[in-house]
Amino acid sequence: MQPPVISPPPPPPLEPERKPGPGRQLLVLLLSLCLGLFLADAVVSLVDDSLILLFDLHLLALLRVLVFLPTLLTTLVVYVLMGLTPMIPKRLFLPVTLFNPLAVVVLLPLATYYHGRFQEVAWITSLCQVALGLAIVWWAQGGPRLRWPLVAFGWLGARRFGWFNLSAFLLLNIFVLLPAVVAYLAVCTALSVAHFSEGFLTLRPGGLTVQARKYVREDGKVIHLVPMAHVGEAGFYHKLSQSFPTNAVVLMEGVTDNNSLLTNTITYQRMASSLGLAEQEKEFNPVQVQLVMADVDVEQFTTNTIGMLNLLMLIHAKGVNAETVLKLFRHSPPPHFEEELFDDLITKRNQRVLEEIHARLTDPEPIVVPWGVAHMPGVAEGIKASGFRVAETQDYTVMRFRFPGSASKSPGKQRGS
Repeated sequence: MQPPVISPPPPPPLEPERKPGPGRQLLVLLLSLCLGLFLADAVVSLVDDSLILLFDLHLLALLRVLVFLPTLLTTLVVYVLMGLTPMIPKRLFLPVTLFNPLAVVVLLPLATYYHGRFQEVAWITSLCQVALGLAIVWWAQGGPRLRWPLVAFGWLGARRFGWFNLSAFLLLNIFVLLPAVVAYLAVCTALSVAHFSEGFLTLRPGGLTVQARKYVREDGKVIHLVPMAHVGEAGFYHKLSQSFPTNAVVLMEGVTDNNSLLTNTITYQRMASSLGLAEQEKEFNPVQVQLVMADVDVEQFTTNTIGMLNLLMLIHAKGVNAETVLKLFRHSPPPHFEEELFDDLITKRNQRVLEEIHARLTDPEPIVVPWGVAHMPGVAEGIKASGFRVAETQDYTVMRFRFPGSASKSPGKQRGS
């Protein structure tokens, strides 16, 4: 007799795959959008930097801004959410959210010391962003494929909130990252100021300091280069006024406007009042010296520069309001306008004062040049070419940074070469 065949029990019914909740769906959508925008911003930036570097074409500037702004916003939102919920995979999105801030941190000193080749540096940065974006998309997709959403639900963590995660995030940002960024920016700013002014202006913890330099030549001719600021402490201007030799010829800075091309008077009263400082025009008054105007007239500037000066002085006179902001946004400078502006405001004026200096080199009186800090490197280079060397320096404090409980400090002492 054949034994009865016992059939295996039927398999249990398969549980339907649980559909992610609306919160997880929204988070996946946000993370995918963030990653997609990051990669799109990288590609647009690389193409734009390549066009600028190879062909000097600035065709994608507007598109680059339109892509960068939502990218910046979404990465900021994702970074904040990483502190609120452990669901976001940090190994994927920490590099995405921190790339642009870290790029700025790295680029700041490079912009100071390699500003002549900064476009190449910007291109390398964009290339690194493209490589990082592609690598993270590859990792998130599990291979060389592209499907939406870019971030699968499996990447999300199980916990929606964790006090330890939030506490660690806040402590790290408030007590480590924020102080480190502030200190780093302060150091980079000080290095940049000293580098571009060639030491004529120094940013110190206590305030801004300028270095006056006495130049001499073998025949005994003396030139004093005195860096100035349009606003500063009244004592700064008084000390300088009293320091000039009584027989000196002082070559004064001050652009004239004989044809009334400027629609608004150039004044720094608003800036001085807001900072609690004094204006150079009111406090700087050298006595017992010969004052000679050694600057250019506005008519020597290009129309683009004159238009920019009128716009800036309008904003300064009326403040920031709907009218001035609208005019500022409507203003569209031509390509390479910054070079044109620098040539008008710095180069042409330096040439004018150097012409006046050279015309007086045979006179016995010492020459004093109390001009803005931005002019000092060019003027110094010009007189060095005529055989002058630095014989003496003296520091003056333009303005002090007043902190609660801080005491005032006297200017630095005189130093000989």
